[in-house]
Amino acid sequence: MPPYGQPSTVPAPYGPPRNGMGVAALVLGLVGVFLGMAVFLFWASWLPALLAVVFGFVGLGHVKQGRANNRGLAMAGLILGNVGLLMALGGGAFTVVSVKAFAEHADESILEIEASESAEAAEEAKAEEAERAREAAKHLALGETYTYENGLKVTVAKPRPYTPGEIAFGHEKGEKAIQLVVTVDNPTSGTVTMDTHLPYVNDAEGVDADLLIDSSNQQRVLKTTFPPGKKAVGKYAYSLPGDAADKIEVSLITDYGFVYWAGPTTAE
Repeated sequence: MPPYGQPSTVPAPYGPPRNGMGVAALVLGLVGVFLGMAVFLFWASWLPALLAVVFGFVGLGHVKQGRANNRGLAMAGLILGNVGLLMALGGGAFTVVSVKAFAEHADESILEIEASESAEAAEEAKAEEAERAREAAKHLALGETYTYENGLKVTVAKPRPYTPGEIAFGHEKGEKAIQLVVTVDNPTSGTVTMDTHLPYVNDAEGVDADLLIDSSNQQRVLKTTFPPGKKAVGKYAYSLPGDAADKIEVSLITDYGFVYWAGPTTAE
């Protein structure tokens, strides 16, 4: 027993202050807030923030029980932990919204690209169809008229039998002699120039016809200049083998391209 009148020494119920929880809460709270500031690191910030809240509550419990004396640190860690959790939630929500917006934008871009590709494909198909139509328009029956873009109208008449003169080149006895008449009409108001080559003739089986030149003076070569409102006529003679097919193909070559006519070897 201590002497009378002297205060008795009461042993402390606990040992030295246990401030580790409060310090840990503060450190983890700072880490959670720091990571939360980088929005897209929300997935890494929520765990230290949550631990800061837990350690903060435990630290405050220790302070109330007298086991610790760093209430301020524990409270700061608790507050920072909550802030970190809020930032993690906000970062998560922002990331979800951003990813959704990006996905929608990507979908729109893909749809735009697909629509553009579809439109381009449609335009290409349209252009190809137009080209096929232009090519089809260049294949006519003998006697029909083709109109060039410059306005000139060209007609290859149905062929008719031709009797060569006494002197003839490109024709042998027993062969079929025919005459082709090519008419060029210029209905425009201006003079049009067009180089026209000799017509190329073959039968349906691909047998070439020979250009027939004779002394009958019945042939006439087209000129290259066509006055407005005038017509020009070219007359050409050709010789086919006696057993040639009963159908001929005529190709007229100009500086505007090829045009084709086809029909019976002689007019009916």
